[in-house]
Amino acid sequence: MTRDLSGLSVVITGASSGIGRAAALAFARQGAHVALAARRSDLIEEVAQACRDLGARAIAVPTDVTDADAVDDLAQAARRDFGTIDVWINNAGTGVFGPYQDADIALHRRTIEVNLLGSMHGAYSALPVFLAQGHGILINTISLGGWAPSPYAAAYTASKFGLRGFSASLRQELGDHPDIHVCGVFPAIVDTPGLDHGANVSGRQINPGSLIYAPEDVAETFVALVRHPLDEVAVGWPARAAQVAYALAPGPTEHLAGAFMRRALERAAPAPRTEGALLQPVPAGRGVSGGWRARKGLPRSARQPSRMAGAVLLAGLALLLGTRAAARVRR
Repeated sequence: MTRDLSGLSVVITGASSGIGRAAALAFARQGAHVALAARRSDLIEEVAQACRDLGARAIAVPTDVTDADAVDDLAQAARRDFGTIDVWINNAGTGVFGPYQDADIALHRRTIEVNLLGSMHGAYSALPVFLAQGHGILINTISLGGWAPSPYAAAYTASKFGLRGFSASLRQELGDHPDIHVCGVFPAIVDTPGLDHGANVSGRQINPGSLIYAPEDVAETFVALVRHPLDEVAVGWPARAAQVAYALAPGPTEHLAGAFMRRALERAAPAPRTEGALLQPVPAGRGVSGGWRARKGLPRSARQPSRMAGAVLLAGLALLLGTRAAARVRR
């Protein structure tokens, strides 16, 4: 039986662009009420109006998720306008790209504050509501970086590993509440303005490659989780492959990822160093897409054409593991 989302109250952080904006529109099309949060007040009001144009009730609540009081104000606004909160999506995220020691420690700290503490603030505001009413769905946007380390994104990886552990711990605490769910979503690389909003201290241009997914792919996963909650869901085969590879062969996976990224940086064109939008919002990057797929001539979703590639990668991993096992036997 498909759950009707009409009338559900959904809170979404990081809703001004990218995945958050796509999610707001996806839930609005399903008739849900949406409370939208981000730092750019003019932009989230624009998104809220787009949701209203689809027939949904929507409010825009300017929020910095690193401020626990502001997140609590967001929760109170959603309850005041919609009566309750049925779904809370911790989607705000950021990162620093480049050698760890080359970035100001304030940028690394901000990454942890947004990605991990911001989600903890959201859970702290949402869970009492869920427990009082006996139901609710908390969705944390994690990343393939929560399953396998991302070279040149050390603080980002730390925040996402932490967020996965936090989510798992909450699930166990709530084991006696079968109608309260904590879901982790692990997207592969997604074509959002977030790729430009992050800090880049590498001095090189970032190129996400051709295995890049649409924000709508993640938004559709959110909607599916509200209908059928699951503990952890990957979006895109690279995310699932990263999980399998790191679980079965962590050493080789780390070495291959590191070698690949070092080589990619050597070949990348020069670029100015930037703090992005970590410390202050920037006006650029207002849409759902970051424009990467359009510039590369890629399809809307990378899911269909990449299934065979995923099978090939996993087969290669199996061969690698078999080779290592044979070498140990010979020794």
